[in-house]
Amino acid sequence: MSHEWQQLTQLTAGQEIVIERVRIKETGIAIEGQFTLPPLAALSAEDQVFLAAFVRSHGSIKQMEKLFGISYPTVKNRLNRIGAQFEFVDVTVEAEPESAHTDALDRLERGEINVDEALNLMNKGDRHE
Repeated sequence: MSHEWQQLTQLTAGQEIVIERVRIKETGIAIEGQFTLPPLAALSAEDQVFLAAFVRSHGSIKQMEKLFGISYPTVKNRLNRIGAQFEFVDVTVEAEPESAHTDALDRLERGEINVDEALNLMNKGDRHE
């Protein structure tokens, strides 16, 4: 994390900020408007370091215990506290309709059809999908 970013994080002290100008260094193109920081950037510098270490340790709580010299419950509590700062979208996955393959294999397993009939059904399904 750059020194400037740490200073900005300390200056804002967790208050919501709005970015009004963004410039791409390489091209010099500037965009003006009102931009909010992404949720990860809005975390305190300490929480950003903690999450970066957690990702680098491949999510190993044991490594986090050793790295920071803290207990398992402390790691979990800190991760829970950080996670509570994010809005998560609940995603409901609808069951996909049974494919011709699944249907044919299920019918074959139940003894309703023989192997040749199952292959025939699967081939018909491939042409329609």
